[in-house]
This record gives sequence, structure tokens and C-alpha cells, in this order.
Amino acid sequence: MSKLSPGTLLETLDWIPRQRIAPLRRLDLLTLEDLIRHLPRRYEDRRTFDRFPTDPSEIPVCVCGTVLKTSYRRFGPRRIFEAILEDESLGVLGATLTLRWYNMPWVRNMICTAQRLVVFGKPRDRSRKIVMEHPEFEEIDEMEPSSIHFNRITPVHAAGDGITPKALRELVHRALIETNLKEIDHLLPLEDETLSTQSWHAVHFPTTIEECESARRQLIREIFFGIQLILCSRHGTVRRSGGVSRPGTGLLWEQLEASLPFNPTESQRSVFEEISTDMADSSRMNRLLQGDVGSGKTLVALRAMIQSHESGWQAALMAPTQILAEQHYLNFRRLLDPLGIPVALRTANRNEETGAAGLSGLFNKKTSGGLVIGTHALLFEGSEFDRLGLVVIDEQHKFGVAQRMRLIDRADKPDVLVMTATPIPRTITQTLYGDLDVSILREKPAGRGRVTTAVREDGKRQAIVDFLKAEVAAGRQAYIVYPLVDESEKLVAKAATAESKKWAELLAPATVGLIHGRMDAETKDRVMHEFRCGTLSVLVSTTVIEVGVDVPNATIMLIEEAGRFGLAQMHQLRGRIGRGTHRSWCILMHDGKNAQSLEKLRILEQSNNGFEIAEADLRLRGPGDLMGSAQTGLPDFGPGDLVRDGDLMSEARQTAQKILTDDPDLALPLHASMRAYVKKNQIAAELSDS
Repeated sequence: MSKLSPGTLLETLDWIPRQRIAPLRRLDLLTLEDLIRHLPRRYEDRRTFDRFPTDPSEIPVCVCGTVLKTSYRRFGPRRIFEAILEDESLGVLGATLTLRWYNMPWVRNMICTAQRLVVFGKPRDRSRKIVMEHPEFEEIDEMEPSSIHFNRITPVHAAGDGITPKALRELVHRALIETNLKEIDHLLPLEDETLSTQSWHAVHFPTTIEECESARRQLIREIFFGIQLILCSRHGTVRRSGGVSRPGTGLLWEQLEASLPFNPTESQRSVFEEISTDMADSSRMNRLLQGDVGSGKTLVALRAMIQSHESGWQAALMAPTQILAEQHYLNFRRLLDPLGIPVALRTANRNEETGAAGLSGLFNKKTSGGLVIGTHALLFEGSEFDRLGLVVIDEQHKFGVAQRMRLIDRADKPDVLVMTATPIPRTITQTLYGDLDVSILREKPAGRGRVTTAVREDGKRQAIVDFLKAEVAAGRQAYIVYPLVDESEKLVAKAATAESKKWAELLAPATVGLIHGRMDAETKDRVMHEFRCGTLSVLVSTTVIEVGVDVPNATIMLIEEAGRFGLAQMHQLRGRIGRGTHRSWCILMHDGKNAQSLEKLRILEQSNNGFEIAEADLRLRGPGDLMGSAQTGLPDFGPGDLVRDGDLMSEARQTAQKILTDDPDLALPLHASMRAYVKKNQIAAELSDS
């Protein structure tokens, strides 16, 4: 019997039930190849199961048992369905496990007594009882072929409304039998033609863990190569897209540097040279500047903007918040007013200007060059820029890939410098920013105060209050940061609004202010101005101060309920202190109940190196949670994992770079041909469409 083409539409096959077609379409599974490329998201070793858990854990377990009894009840507004699962291997007197679903009444129609279930979930401690809440489950029917569902390493595919993982498993199994697997395209050459067929079977229905891992890595290697081929091709395309040489003269920078009360670091000087060379070249600059908090990225950006100004072009710096935009504006004016370089501020609420040209002059077609500071709105509200030579994006991860690409596609073809104070693990840099050249600031300017980090339990609060009082009395200032703005019924977390009143009483007569993201711009401006000038000694805040706020006299950062924050975010918050010459302290408060949170906080206590912390955060939280994939455009890697498979991403990048270096003419056709491949592999559409 002849095999079917991978492109065969699923709706034409009589062995796929009609009621499954719509759910398959919702999963973007239209052809046999789509079905075969829908790889398992995990595997369950159903040859042996985990023991029934006796303690709570963040690590999910897979158990098998028989439903002893079920119950359904209402508890206030909630409807609760419970099933008691018995460990069948231990008999009637064996261990039991409570399964629980909230407000999911249809589950009671799927589970009944005497059923055998395979269950996957995290065991939780609920009133001294071990409970799995909303676990994944699958009924085991003794009459079904055990070769697919039981007594084997069983794949679990991502399913959806109208189709279960079990049903998908059956369809994938049939598709592997019916399809001519040799016709499925591969970007990377295979040493053995049979490897393709073997890999597809092994990645879906492995006989051993080793076989599965080998096949998985082979397919991940190809997916990663596809991603890197796009990124490396895009890098070459941008560089060749009609840049302009903007060499500057260097004279204005020499005057400014001579007026600085410090010397730039060697790392800054090295990056100065990289960026200056890029801007002087006729190819376009598209560069990422990474630097830990306090490493001096803003000075690097200012030098690049001055070079654009000297070359007769405008320059714009885009900040993620109005607070940070205004801070840059004030600092730039202090440095540039003596040099006669015009600077303008544009945010949603404020338009200010300085210098002879003024704001209207900055946007005049005849103006040689000026500097504009603002939020993202300044670039997208109109066509005021007619000679935009340089765009600097501060804290790039707060914006997104699409906005960056929109800047690159401007008609005046500006050089682009994106900056981040969030150190990014190498594998993510190669992916998220794989189309950019990368510069890294690895040292901090001399003269910064030392920051000591301490983890403290809530029981030490009075000692913390006494310490704050003493520091404030000595003329220092403090931040107190909370995870929420207002009280919440759903989250048992302290809120900045309510707690600011308590702190005002505890620290009296010290002045205590409050700032958070829900305030209007005018109120936030007033509060920040009062804190900068010392009218306020203590600032109670949410994470609105996370990025770029610079008050050298602030020496204390108290983070409440620190376990609720990510490592990288707390490191950013910690970067708000230690910016002056005084010694500083970051205090991480916790309740002592969560051992995993405490372990996370100890990492911050032991290290001030942002790159080490970023790697630890990646291991703990994964790339999606760490970077916020919805905002950053981080692709869906399918079965790939940047923590586990980072070596394959580096290998894929080297391979893609070599191919395009050996034959640059391949860049455009490869970029175009990759669109279909990327869609076929369910990689983020933003990679192929941008």
C-alpha cells in the first residue's frame, strides 16, 4: 500500500472523525505533516509510576490508581468536584490521593468510581491533606491497545477544546503509519535517509528514554537552525539596507568628557569605539548594548547621540516610562546646555525644549541636528523627524520586537542602538536579539557605594524599622517596594497604598511618600521631584521605580514579600541604590515559610553580578517567564528548551552564520523560504513576518 503525501489534508481522510476536524483546525493542524510535527510537550513513563505523594512539592508527579469514590459540593460561590484515588498496587488498604477541581462541573461526568486513571500534577498541602488541584488525567481502558497508551513511555501532546491528548495520540500514531515520512523537508542534511523516519517515530513513541532524547535533539537542532537562519539573514539584510555614514568630529565629546567629574571605564571606552565605528560606516548600525545596573549605559548613548548631532542628523532616545524620560532629559540638559546642543522632551503629557533651535526647530527640515528624549509615542505620532540619524531604545525588553523593527524600517534609515540593564543569558541573546550586534559593559564606574544584600524574616521587622530610622536621621533616603498597588481579595499580599500610611507612622517624623503606576503623570512627577530633592526621605513604591531612577542619596532598598518577585527584577530594583558614594543596603523580607523562595533570595544575597543572576533566573523560571514572551517576541521553541538545549542554539547559530558568510547571496532567498518553514514548525510568526 502506497504511503500518503505529508501535505495531505486531514479533512480528506476517512479515518479522522468529522467531529475532530474543527478542534484540529483550532490547533492549526491541517495536514498530515502538521500532525506529525505536533511534537509531545512531555512524556510519562507508564511502565512504572511515581509513588503516591506524602508531601507537597513543586515538582509534578505521575501516578496511576483506581477511583475509590467521588463527591460534588458547593462551597460559597465555588463548586468543587473531588475524586479519591487509591494506589492500586497496595490493595484496599493502600495509600490514597485527593483530586480536586474547582468550578469545572463537567469533570464529574468524566470520572466515576472503579475507573483506572493516570494522573499528572503537583501535590499541594491543603489543610494537612495532600491534594492535586486541576490535575491532568486520562482513563485507562483494559480493552485498548497497550502499545499506544499504557505500559510504555507515553507521549502527551498539547490538546485543546474538543480533542484530548489521548485522541491526539491515536491520530499521530495513525499518521506515522500512513505518511511517507521521507518526503518531509529537512533544512539540515541527514547522514542517513532512514534517520528521518526513525526520528519521527522515536520522538512520538520512543521505546527508551535515550532513543527519545536522541530524536528530540535531532529535531530541535533543525528548528533552532531555522530560527537562526532567519535572524542571521535579517542581520545581513539590515546592514545592507542603505545606511549613511555619520562620523562626527569628536570635538563636542572631547569638551563634554573634559567636564566630567570622573573618567569613563575601559569597558565604556571599548564600546564607544564599537558604536562610533558602526555609525561612521556606510552600513547601518543595529546594535544591542547590555550592561548591568549602574554600568554607565546612558553615557554611552549620549556619546552616540552627540556623534549623530555633529554629523548633521537628529537623534532620539526612547524611554519606557515618563519618569525615566524626564530624568534623562534633565541630565542631558545639565551636560549639553554648556555646549549649545538643543535638547527636547516629548511625552504624552509634557513638551519642553532648550537651546536656540527649540522644539519647533528640532523638527524643522532645515535643522542640522538635535536631541529628543521621550516615550515611545514620540516616534509614532507623526512624521516630525526628517533627518533622524540615530534611535536609542532604553530598556528594549519593555517595548518589543515589532516596535524595534518599525524603527528600522523608517524611510530615513536611522542607526539603531537598543539598551538593556537586564543582563540576558547568552542563549536568549542569540535568539531574541540574534539579528543585532552585541556590546557588553562588564564593569562599573569607580566611586560607587558598596551594596550589601541581606535576607530577613518578618520577625526581625522592629530591628529593620530602627535601622531605617537611624539611616534617615543621618540624612540618607530609602525605597520600600511592594508587589501590589491596592489590597486584593485574591492575593494575600501587602499593598503599597495601605502600607505607606503605616510606614509614615512608624518612621515619624521622617517624611514618607507614595508612587505607583496608577497615579496620573503630574502626581508622579511631583512625588519623584520631592524625593530627588530630599523633601521626602522615604518612598513607598511598586515596581514603577524598577528602571533607571537615579537618586544618589538613596541608600536603602527594602523589598517586601521578596519571594513574589523574580531574581532579575529584584536585581534591577537593587540597582536603584549604591549610585552615590555612600554604602547601601538591600533588605529582602520574607515570611520564612517557602524554602524554594528562600533559596532564590540567597542567590541575590551572595551575588551582585547581574549576568550570574540572569543565568540563575533562567534556570529557575524558564525563558518565557524570565523575558515575558508576549512583550519580547520570544519564539515558541516547540520541544526545545533554552535551558536544557542551549548548546544546540549556539551550534545552530554558528552553522547559520557560516552558511551566510560563505554565500551572502543566499540571505534574501533563504529569508523568504524560511517563512513557510517557520509557520510549518509553529515557531512565533513574528520571526517570519517582521
